Amino acid sequence: MGKQRTRSEHAARAREFDAFVAGAAGRLLHVATLLTAETRARNPYARALLAAALAHTYAVRDRGHDEDPYALTRDGLVLRFARTARRHRAGRGGALGLLTPRERLVLVLRLYEDVPEEQIAALLGLPEARVRAVYARAVARVRKGAAA
Repeated sequence: MGKQRTRSEHAARAREFDAFVAGAAGRLLHVATLLTAETRARNPYARALLAAALAHTYAVRDRGHDEDPYALTRDGLVLRFARTARRHRAGRGGALGLLTPRERLVLVLRLYEDVPEEQIAALLGLPEARVRAVYARAVARVRKGAAA
């Protein structure tokens, strides 16, 4: 009977995660696409980042962690991007393609995801003043690029 309960609980958690993915994957893919500065039509790097982040979230939640799955996935996505961004430095165009990977990361988290600067600083292991400086530089570069 113990094994049936475990299987039942596992199945329920899997259905819960499937529902989360169905509801949040579109927004998370958009975040990943903004980070990578790829186009919506061609975003293989963004899709790979999201798949890895979702797999990690599923594994962690399956071990009993009851954190917010959206925040956990977004943070995993951000950290994966931060670690691998040097390999994919250049964006494919648009205003975000003008920015460095760190500038894109801070700008997307701050403006699109509305993450407070102190949370961004903690996530990236940077001082808050550095996050503010990167954000200000990114905004200035986007404005300059839009005016040109």
